[in-house]
Amino acid sequence: MKRILITGIAGLLGSRLADWIIKNTKHKVIGIDDLSGGFLENINREVQFYKFNLIDLEALKGVFEKEKIDIVYHFAAYAAEGLSPFIRKYNYENNLIASTNLITCSIQYDVSRFVFASSMSVYGNKYDPPFKEDLAQAPIDPYAVAKYAVEMDLEIAKQQHGLNYTIVRPHNFYGINQNIWDKYRNVLGIWMYQILNKKNPTIFGDGSQVRAFSYVDDSVIPFWNASQNDKCIGEIINLGGIKEYSIKDACNILINVTGLNVKPVYLEPRHETKYAWSTWDKSVKLLNFKHEVDLEEGIKKMWLWANNQPNRERFTWPKYELNKGIYEYWKN
Repeated sequence: MKRILITGIAGLLGSRLADWIIKNTKHKVIGIDDLSGGFLENINREVQFYKFNLIDLEALKGVFEKEKIDIVYHFAAYAAEGLSPFIRKYNYENNLIASTNLITCSIQYDVSRFVFASSMSVYGNKYDPPFKEDLAQAPIDPYAVAKYAVEMDLEIAKQQHGLNYTIVRPHNFYGINQNIWDKYRNVLGIWMYQILNKKNPTIFGDGSQVRAFSYVDDSVIPFWNASQNDKCIGEIINLGGIKEYSIKDACNILINVTGLNVKPVYLEPRHETKYAWSTWDKSVKLLNFKHEVDLEEGIKKMWLWANNQPNRERFTWPKYELNKGIYEYWKN
């Protein structure tokens, strides 16, 4: 029996992977989350759960000492990419420093495999999509810089300390257990929250941005395979949907699923990569990825789930670290 640590256990990907491992294997799952973006209700009752932020290195060492971790899945992050220029310190503490603490412990306590959920954002806007794994990272915002830095730190950790890592770059994941109460991230969740609260969904710019959306359950087994297949050691692997949609079209699919008479509201554009999606052939070869849930079907599943969720208070930053240049729709 392996002892598997999942950070961000209360979030979308962490909770769904934990459920799958518990249902389909005999391994023990240990979870860490500070519940700043995830919810206790998402965590499987069989998980050995610890509540704290990974910035707390001493608490993290305590978990490694006690639990004798074999495999690490690092999903914890604050993935508000567009907001990251205005919360730089918070971004680097929670997305970079926290990650390096985890890498330090993984080296110190002889973890056998480390799987890191990076981001498609590291490709930036330098290249024409689809983005392939061998392209040099070219981030355009602090969130992507943090992800890039963790990738580089893992490469050094393998070279110097022998830490066997795999970097997975997911893109535009959505589905059951997603945080729909955060106004700064997860566009499908933002729209669902708005519609459920009798508001029109909002789109930054004209909606011509293009993404390939990925239903989370399609990627659970591939993430598991990332820690089981030795051919994945030291590799970077894109993971996610195979069909591209404009943001405007994705919004219209959701509206059609709801059956409600709402129309999108267009806001000022933000600093972002306009056309962004990735190759997926490497994930098929190494992770056995299968795209089984198309966008409309996945939205139906998530919308049904969202309708049965409590009407939680929406998270809003009371104060930003930087106000200069912040978009009108995010101003306090």
